[in-house]
Amino acid sequence: MTERSRERVSRSADALCIGPSTLVWEGDALVLRIDEVTAPWPSRIRGVVRLHPAAPVGCEYLLDAAGRHRWSPIAPCARVEVQLSQPALCWRGTGYLDSNAGDRPLEADFKRWDWSRASLPGSRSAVLYDLARRGGDALSLAMQFDAQGRVHHFAPPPAAALSASAWRVARGTRSDAGSTPRTLQRLEDGPFYARSVISAQWLGEPVTAMHESLSLSRFDSSWVRLMLPFRMPRRAG
Repeated sequence: MTERSRERVSRSADALCIGPSTLVWEGDALVLRIDEVTAPWPSRIRGVVRLHPAAPVGCEYLLDAAGRHRWSPIAPCARVEVQLSQPALCWRGTGYLDSNAGDRPLEADFKRWDWSRASLPGSRSAVLYDLARRGGDALSLAMQFDAQGRVHHFAPPPAAALSASAWRVARGTRSDAGSTPRTLQRLEDGPFYARSVISAQWLGEPVTAMHESLSLSRFDSSWVRLMLPFRMPRRAG
């Protein structure tokens, strides 16, 4: 997080301010007010995003054996409202909020991961999380959440490959036996990260899922590190 200097960042129990943008709990809604300039091609983005959790989930998962990295699905079932003035866009639908925390850089302990989340009938959602650790072992999480915040673990579906990204980042997911997942739309494609909308089948249900693949081995390479300042400006202090 190098886009802002230390003086432009502040945090309290219910708010986070980074430069002119803020993230604040207002009642039961998490409200993000955005006022930024995009990079690398400058353009203005302004507006408000509101996330209304159906029922917060108070659980945390250790992603490595030493407990250095933790993942919390804060609001896996949520309603989201987006109202942007620049560009003039609005949207309403289901959404998701989680948090990652760690005591060491991700690339020190992981080679890569694939993550995906989809809405299910009955105001439920499901998350699949596959991680390859530096030690050679792997972790696979498969869970569904209901509107009351209850967590139900299930056996991960069979692994399935997706086509590599334009930057040749390997991408994979999981889908019920006999089904074939496919990419519907590519949203972000970078040297070490790809985000897409995919179709698959989970728990016998056809789903449209948000999917991401992160190559931490690629991120840790010298040529990618040299490219990062062009995408993410760096401020002193």
